[in-house]
Order: sequence, then C-alpha cells, then structure tokens
Amino acid sequence: MTTAHHRVPRAVQGTFDELGPPLHEVTFVVVDLETTGNSPPGAGITEIGAVKVRGGQVLGEFHTLVDPGTPIPPFITVLTGITDQMVAGAPGIADVLPRFLEFAGGSVLVAHNAPFDVGFLKHACAQHGYAWPGSPVLDTVQLARKLLTRDEVPNYKLATLARYFRSASVPAHRALADARATVDVLHGLFERVAGFGVQTLDELIEFSAAVSSEQRRKRYLADGLPQAPGVYLFTDERGEVLYVGKSSNLRNRVRQYFTGSENRPRIREMIALAERVVPIVCATPLEAEVRELRLIAEHKPRYNRRSRFPERALWVKLTVEPFPRLSIVRRVATDGATYLGPFPGRRLAEQAIHAVHEAFPLRQCTLRLRPGRPVSPCALAGMGRCNAPCAGQESPQEYARHVAAVREAMTGDIRPLVERLLGRIERLSAAQRYEEAATHR
Repeated sequence: MTTAHHRVPRAVQGTFDELGPPLHEVTFVVVDLETTGNSPPGAGITEIGAVKVRGGQVLGEFHTLVDPGTPIPPFITVLTGITDQMVAGAPGIADVLPRFLEFAGGSVLVAHNAPFDVGFLKHACAQHGYAWPGSPVLDTVQLARKLLTRDEVPNYKLATLARYFRSASVPAHRALADARATVDVLHGLFERVAGFGVQTLDELIEFSAAVSSEQRRKRYLADGLPQAPGVYLFTDERGEVLYVGKSSNLRNRVRQYFTGSENRPRIREMIALAERVVPIVCATPLEAEVRELRLIAEHKPRYNRRSRFPERALWVKLTVEPFPRLSIVRRVATDGATYLGPFPGRRLAEQAIHAVHEAFPLRQCTLRLRPGRPVSPCALAGMGRCNAPCAGQESPQEYARHVAAVREAMTGDIRPLVERLLGRIERLSAAQRYEEAATHR
C-alpha cells in the first residue's frame, strides 16, 4: 500500500537563523503503539510502528511486535487483532527500546494523542535505564483541534481525520498502519497551518501549545546564542545560577524554553526569574555532558533535580599504580589520581567507563600488577579486548601511552576518544546492528 504525501510548506530563507529550521528540513518520526491497557505500569506495549519523514518524503519505517510479558486482555485482542500467540516469540520491550531510540534519534516525535504513546515510551526508558531523549513532541490531536472546526470534522479521532485528509492508509488499531495514517494527517495539517504563517518548527510548536506570557516575554534571552554544542546557565538578576543544561545546539535548545513544548511547572517558574543565559561552547556533546555535571555540582542550582542530592554523586577514577585502571568512587581524594565527574548515578558512570574501554585497551581486572611479575591473562585478552600487560604481552611503556590518552580525555581533549567511538558507531550502523550502535551512542 502506498501513502499519499502532501507538500510541506517552505520557509522564507531570511528567517532560518531567527526562527529555527523550516518545516521541510525537519525530520519527524511519527509513532504509534498498541498496548494491553490505558497506562503503565499496569499495561505493556504489544506493538510499535513508526515512520520517519522529512520534506514530505518517507525516509524509513520501524515495526515490531512486542511481548508485553502479560496476557493480552480479550477486548484488546478484539480491538487490535493481536493475540498472545502472535507476541509469544516477539522480543520484549527491553530489546526493542534501544533499536527504536536509535531509529528516532535526533527527530521530532509525532503521535496522535501523544501523551498516551510518549507516556508508555518514557515509562519503558525509566524502567530499563535509558535516558529519555528529550526531543520535541508534536500531538496531531492538539494541532487538529486548533485548525479544524466541528463543521469540518465531527471529532478528532484518527480515523475521522484520515478520511478528511484522504489518507491512503486506513487506521486499523495496528501500529504501523496507524502511524502511516498519522503521517498523512500531519502533512494535511501542515498545509492548513501554513495559512497562519507557520513555516518553522519553533513556530509550529508554539502554535500547537499554549505559551505563557512570561515565556513569550523572555524569548530575547536566546538572541545571539551560538548554534554549537555546549552548556547554558540561566541566571537571575543577581547572577545566581538557577539552572544548568546542555545541548548539541545551544540556541535551538534555549529557544524551546520559550515555546509551548516547555510545560514543566518548576522550569516555567525558573524562566520567570531568569534574566540572562550564559553559554559555554564545548568541542563535542560529550564534553558538554561532563561540564554540565561539574557545573551542577559546583553551583547546586535550585531548579536542577540533579543538584538535590550531591552526596549521591559518583566519580570515575584513573588509579595511580604501575598499570592504572578505571574505578568508580564516591569522593575525590588528593592522591594524584585523575578523576572524571561527577555522575548522578552508577549507570552513567559505568557507561563512561564502558566508552573508555571501547576506545582504549585499558585493563579491566582489579589485580595488583607489578612489572616483571607476570600472571595468567584473563578471558578479555583472548577476546582481543585487552593487551594483557599482566602477562607481559604489553610493556609498561606501551601501556603508558594508552593511559596518557585516557588521562587527556578525562581532563580536556576528548576528541580522540569521541572519534574512535563514532567510528565504531558508524560501522555498527552500516552493518544494521542498531541495538549495539545505540548502546555505544
């Protein structure tokens, strides 16, 4: 079945920098879920369907059944046609989620009744230790209510809107079919919203959601910010740091605080107090993440959740011994070691260590090694993941070169580490090993 695609309105070139990316340059991932009930944690996901589009063209599709881990209620089977037998051999959400996050990465999420689908996805991320990507979310129900009158449509159900916009895909309470229909609805709504002068993503988000007068008044705080990776600090009239955040694009991220997509009460309160945004440009997003954590630990901003429990922070330590290794500690000591952090939890600290081990062959054992006193190598040496300095297969001088590169990455220049990891991610993605690529990312 083919899908009819409507033309996305084009923006005026002169507004690109001031108003964000034009809609025809934005990548949208339209997602639909089938579930065993109305909300988590009492219900699970049985099917995920998603369509990636840009400029009216389909870039790719994602579809899989999901084993919810619980029996599917009979009325759900009647509604969707999905049975217990169909999902019996399907992967669980823990296996599906990283592949979907990789597919949707860097895109604007779109869903019909977005709080439902996004709520399930956020719950799955929290349950399985994945950070929610924080992408902008667009709800076609909310947008349709602003653009279509009851004289045009009797309600805002997906089937009704699909008929109205003459979608080639018929909604059938199956994830991929419904996602395809939502794509056609989205493109139809784009044509309607163009009549209101909406041409860019920022304008679309603002149009589809209410914006407080205080948010609107503070838009000027984003003026002149660089379009580069880095950290941003919201400060009040006295210069006190209210909030610290990071982004791969400082200007675009800060702009989002002044649109309807920002509806967190504590952040809206922070915006009302903010008088300035201080940007700190970083070489890479990874450097920005590390610097963000350090600034939160230093300033303890009252509107950052991470600053509420500083005693829980962890550090990654490069030990001081003949063959240094990485370990996780709770405090920084004056022992001459190199420290990276702070990290808000063990999972992120372990991910940092894993990233270093993927880039550099540091030993992962906890043995106290002495030069000239070889011991039997571990299994990692046989797998090619360690050069076995313990067995004398790598000299102290050779090992020291790896240590120097890791120390440099922990204290300043992380480009060699990032370049190695990006190269591995590209190779995994090219081989369609998306789950492994997502783990490395």
